[in-house]
Amino acid sequence: MADINPLLPVSSSDGSSNLTGQATSRRPIKVVVSIFFGLLTVGLFAALLLRNNGSVDYVDVHENERGSLASTAFEKAENLKPVSRGPAAGVSEKSNWVLGGDLPDYPWNNSMLSWQRTAFHFQPEKNWMNGPLFYKGWYHFFYQYNPNAAVWGDIVWGHAVSKDLIHWLHLPLAMVADQWYDKNGVWTGSATILHDGKIVMLYTGSTTEGVQVQNLAYPADQYDPLLVHWVKYPRNPVLVPPPGISPNDFRDPTTAWLTSEGKWRITIGSRINKTGIALVYDTKDFINYEMLDGLLHAVPGTGMWECVDFFPVSETENNGLETSINGHGIKHVVKASLDDDRHDYYAIGTYNDRNGTWIPDRPNIDVGIGLRYDYGIYYAAKTFYDQNKKRRVLWGWIGESDSEAADVKKGWASVQSIPRTILFDKKTGTHLLQWPVEEIDSLRLKGKEFNQVRIQAGSVVPLDIDSATQLDIIAEFKIDSDALEKATGSSDASFDCVTSGGAAERGALGPFGLLVLADEKLSEQTPVNFYMTKGSDGNLKTFFCNDQSRSSTASDVDKHIYGSLVPVLRGENLSIRILVDHSIIESFGQGGRTVITSRVYPTKAIYGAAKVFLFNNATELNVTASLKIWQMNSAFIQPYPNL
Repeated sequence: MADINPLLPVSSSDGSSNLTGQATSRRPIKVVVSIFFGLLTVGLFAALLLRNNGSVDYVDVHENERGSLASTAFEKAENLKPVSRGPAAGVSEKSNWVLGGDLPDYPWNNSMLSWQRTAFHFQPEKNWMNGPLFYKGWYHFFYQYNPNAAVWGDIVWGHAVSKDLIHWLHLPLAMVADQWYDKNGVWTGSATILHDGKIVMLYTGSTTEGVQVQNLAYPADQYDPLLVHWVKYPRNPVLVPPPGISPNDFRDPTTAWLTSEGKWRITIGSRINKTGIALVYDTKDFINYEMLDGLLHAVPGTGMWECVDFFPVSETENNGLETSINGHGIKHVVKASLDDDRHDYYAIGTYNDRNGTWIPDRPNIDVGIGLRYDYGIYYAAKTFYDQNKKRRVLWGWIGESDSEAADVKKGWASVQSIPRTILFDKKTGTHLLQWPVEEIDSLRLKGKEFNQVRIQAGSVVPLDIDSATQLDIIAEFKIDSDALEKATGSSDASFDCVTSGGAAERGALGPFGLLVLADEKLSEQTPVNFYMTKGSDGNLKTFFCNDQSRSSTASDVDKHIYGSLVPVLRGENLSIRILVDHSIIESFGQGGRTVITSRVYPTKAIYGAAKVFLFNNATELNVTASLKIWQMNSAFIQPYPNL
């Protein structure tokens, strides 16, 4: 029988369904561990994976007067732009980007579309789908899911479990939209585990009138390690939009953390006009709440903050911290997903427990105007503390960048990133370090090493790899120091990955790196590369880029160029790690200081025709590369047996 009183004492609320009420105080409850789990939207549908065992011989080194990446005729898609389905669509409306202009749909066939489905990234079995928690030996993943179609809508909670964050088993739906306070969708939520093992979960629901409210839920059986059945608090909602906040701008409660006064504290994303804000609430029982007078943080011009996250990082240790940890040697991270541009921004700063406020260490790189988790397609990420391995783990949602018509045809849309550990970068003091969880290494099959490969300026070097669709690549590049000394301040000192023409544009000191998901003739290719510039003052800058401009001959896909500056400290070689999983490329520069995730939709560089190359399109720089490449096994995600 379900426990309808998740915490004591029980609220004195009368349980009425109107959106009114005032928080009251209760005795604090102590905690041993608090964990996040969130929800984002990813949509998916099962597609039969077609295999092609054909092979194509590798090509020799290419070089001509235009450099190693001579242009090929491409149909260039217009830039994508986010299109809202309207306020009624509500929280976490992570719809696809759509193509501008009147472009014809590419004639995708089933073989091409089947290849796009990933092998070791998490996907539900079908249709539309955020972060896990660790409980009684299992990692749990609850995700927003449309059981009816491969587009946004009809959002309920799917549920999967894993022993290792890689091999997942699907469970029955955890919650459905069946109450007046969540009839229009069961949206993003976070969980906290209490000292007695009980789990309390807050989630955003969209009411029958489209108002965003916060609701409480808990497991029907706290002793069930699979947490199959969930119960909604009978007196929901527990929080409604406060005065001055739009009913459509009040969403995504965080994991609770414990204050020095023994209260639980959460923050919820919102906005006032164009200022993004994080509201702060204290509670003693997760039923009654007190809204603090101030805000955790606010940044003008950033718009609505979705999926706010707040967590501590150690300045000295190489392990993650439980969410309530505070004190000497601890910094705090505030992250927000900006609804206006669909990117995730973070900043590192100092938290004041007494008044519930946070101040960035460097206001010039504040939340929404500075650093991003990922400079590609990556949104609504959240962290949780994994008490099993004493680490903080980050998961994000990877949307599609093809047409919605293609998604409907293939029957699924979007996936989840590989979980990443996240740490404070003690060397820079400004960045976080993201790295794939160690469990991903268990999927490595045979590996091949390439040592001290010299890549001359203007050349492409093929790498003899059997299959290039599922790969883990670790590469290090050493630069000709004499060339760096001789290079003078140049016109590319104002270089920017996004606006400077991609990897085909040659500069004195770049670009150089790898071409992945490339065909034999390089008619399709996705460069992941570095580009160095030297200013008139002699200072070097290094950029980490991902160029999709020639990733596909199709016209109805996004071909943005992604990237950003990456800090490279004295004595460091340039390093890249790339995970290739069919239509997903996750790239980690300099140990994860700068990360780029992209979705690519090749029409030729698929199955056995997909290749990997080293390239150097610089004009004055020779590069030496050493790398190891592993073939990757599939994760074989499947239903939990006998349920």
